[in-house]
Amino acid sequence: MKRRLKMVALPLLFMLFFLNITHAQNVHSDNGDGTYTNPLISADFPDPDVIRVGDTYYMVTTTMFVFPGVTILKSHDLVNWEYCSNALPRFDFSNCYNLDTCSRYGHGQWATSIKYHNNKFYLLFITLNEGGFMCTADKAEGPWHITHLPKGFYDPGLFFDDNGKVYVAQGYNKISITEVNDSLEAIGPDSLVYTGDIRKGLEGTHVYKINGYYYLYCTYGGRDGMQVALRSKNIYGPYEQKLLIYDTTKGINYGIHQGALIETQTGEWWTILFVDSGPFGRFPSLQPVTWKDGWPMIGVNGKAVTTYRKPNVGKKYSIKNFATSDEFDDKKLGMQWGWNHNPDDAKWSLMERPGYLRLKTSGITQTFTMARNTLTQRPFAKHDQTKPTIATTKMDVGKMKDGDIAGLAVFQDPYAYIGVKQNGSSQYIIMVNNGKTIESAAVSASTIYFRTIASNATSLATFEYSTDNKTFKPFGNALAMKFNLKIFTGNKFCLFNYATKMPGGYVDVDWLRVE
Repeated sequence: MKRRLKMVALPLLFMLFFLNITHAQNVHSDNGDGTYTNPLISADFPDPDVIRVGDTYYMVTTTMFVFPGVTILKSHDLVNWEYCSNALPRFDFSNCYNLDTCSRYGHGQWATSIKYHNNKFYLLFITLNEGGFMCTADKAEGPWHITHLPKGFYDPGLFFDDNGKVYVAQGYNKISITEVNDSLEAIGPDSLVYTGDIRKGLEGTHVYKINGYYYLYCTYGGRDGMQVALRSKNIYGPYEQKLLIYDTTKGINYGIHQGALIETQTGEWWTILFVDSGPFGRFPSLQPVTWKDGWPMIGVNGKAVTTYRKPNVGKKYSIKNFATSDEFDDKKLGMQWGWNHNPDDAKWSLMERPGYLRLKTSGITQTFTMARNTLTQRPFAKHDQTKPTIATTKMDVGKMKDGDIAGLAVFQDPYAYIGVKQNGSSQYIIMVNNGKTIESAAVSASTIYFRTIASNATSLATFEYSTDNKTFKPFGNALAMKFNLKIFTGNKFCLFNYATKMPGGYVDVDWLRVE
């Protein structure tokens, strides 16, 4: 009966609620009038590579240690994107991905290259510890098959030439070309073709062949990044270099760099790059490309655009929003979710109590950062970033064991959370900021609502709780969010439950709603 009431009563209320919020606080970039406004996606989707297959565009980005990972997005107009698949459900190539005495924070999958060749999709990426990997699929929606390669390529750019040969561009500052076979195994040497000379850090190479020229589309990375192209009539060079954009105008386009060149089906050229955008992470940006003297110049008059006309793809498409909120009524998790490292699949369920996410403790740890089955999702900033992003969750904490801690977190380095701690037969609301307990108060309710209010603009996240979902009490202090390279992903909202003393406890999460 409880679930029936929930299912019947909520739709009307939330339809009205979300219509108001969506109108005033858009997170999508489509303005509905034939224009769009950057950021293209106001969340952490870094290192984008983009291809077009027919009338569909596919984007792959970096997810590092979060699984399901290697997120693939799809779009029909380059402006409105949606989840397509997560290529890797988990990554079983080291116990560190199970948080077994070690972790892969700041490591894992990154800078993936995506290609479509002979009716097959390819992904090529590197992990710093485990080497290189190829994923293949007949459809972008999957299933994907992963192969551990004998050789890894740093920031790889996969390229299928029109003469049947296959190459990978790779490297940091010293860019090399390596011939590979159809299995992406090296069959030739790493041939150095260019050494970065504007400054150190040339990387993120993708390869294109356009009008008889090979283009290596690269970045000099960093907060004030720049995008360049290297051009040659021969894959092995010699290459000449052209600076395509170096925009250090303060604001949402500062230091725009690293990504992909895209030609639409109508012959227009665009690029999707990213911008280091604060604690929420690195946001993709869509920019027009104009060919001048054989070079793909980015933006307008040397500057990145903020609001601009949408690409002409020959047809109009509807506005789309990414999923964030979740009532946990489905039989599988939505694609907005990813576990912090590999999940322990025996210790969570959407079926044991239908309509709820059950999080059981998995192992015993004294630290939040080593707790398994922490479920994460990217917060989306609003285009009016003076408005914060708010996440609220309803949690049944009646089956916790002594020493268990469960709640809602904002995670990077530093991190903070609000939650409930079981201490014998008593429970306490606690707020922890980067490992230090800031405030604690006894509580007797079995159902507790936790909330965090996070602002990408101010870099602050605050925390509240309620026992009735009406009156929320601010608790603890503010987390000063950072984008720390030790983690290397944007701050994430997290649902968690971990044991410090004994196994067997669990919590049931009724919903998480993002405003």
